[in-house]
Amino acid sequence: MSQLPIGLVFPGQGTQRQGMGEQWRETPSWELTEQISEATGEDLPELLLHTSTEQLRRTDLAQLTVFSVAVVAHAEAVRRGALGTTVVACAGHSLGEYAALTAAGALTVGAAAALVAARGRAMRDAAEQRAGTMGVLVAAPLPEVDDLVAAVRASGPEVWVANVNAPGQTVVSGSPEGVALVEEHASSIGGKMIRLQVGGAFHSPYMAPAVAPLRRALKDTAFTPAHLPVVANVDAEPYTGDWAELGVRQLTSPVLWEQSVRTLTGVLGCRKLVELGPGRTLAGLIRRIDPEVEVVSLNGPEELEPVRGMAVGT
Repeated sequence: MSQLPIGLVFPGQGTQRQGMGEQWRETPSWELTEQISEATGEDLPELLLHTSTEQLRRTDLAQLTVFSVAVVAHAEAVRRGALGTTVVACAGHSLGEYAALTAAGALTVGAAAALVAARGRAMRDAAEQRAGTMGVLVAAPLPEVDDLVAAVRASGPEVWVANVNAPGQTVVSGSPEGVALVEEHASSIGGKMIRLQVGGAFHSPYMAPAVAPLRRALKDTAFTPAHLPVVANVDAEPYTGDWAELGVRQLTSPVLWEQSVRTLTGVLGCRKLVELGPGRTLAGLIRRIDPEVEVVSLNGPEELEPVRGMAVGT
């Protein structure tokens, strides 16, 4: 008997909510929240158990809480032996890359938490310098989205493609005027827009002020020289070494999630993808990207058991 090659995937900002840590608080892996608190100066148990969803929309807090739940979930899955020994690669959506790097062995939990805190503060500061927003275009083909975004930008208002999440789901990011114009013309390309409740125009040139502080934080961080492959958002390629420049590029580059999933299931041979962290957002996207791959979401300790027994005959 052998086991299916597994890829681990980790969600990003937007999946946070009040009480998101409650189901993990009685597990041994909950102790990681104290390590994260020490590394960041934030009270993670308080944030994960009691802080309101409205407060958690603040960029830096959203990122820390989502990261924390993801690494606790991963640690508990490992502790219980729920993932077996066939994890071959990791990937994370935007912020989720830092949980992916932790799970892959590239960063310690404390080092990754410090980076997430620095990244969140830098992005929050950048967003305060220039008003921006984001929206999801659904049902519209990517080439038509690209053309519409380019046409709007050519007319003056600034807007860019920020995430290519799945077939028929593309996120745009930019000025309020630019995103509003894309929304106004979405029906002309067969789509409609859902506005995102975010604090800025992420994964766009509006995040340029965040580059220098994050680069300094990354430069001062020790990465393990070799680790499991992590598929990068910026080019959907797997990397097993230094990550510093990729992390910087990610701030202002689109998240190529659809292509990243295809790298996991194609180039890296993952036959099953396991989502670790709050919510089931990535599982939904993955089913649209590759309906043939098996995918499960682990949102609490009671959901760890189904991951067992992923053996196939040889």
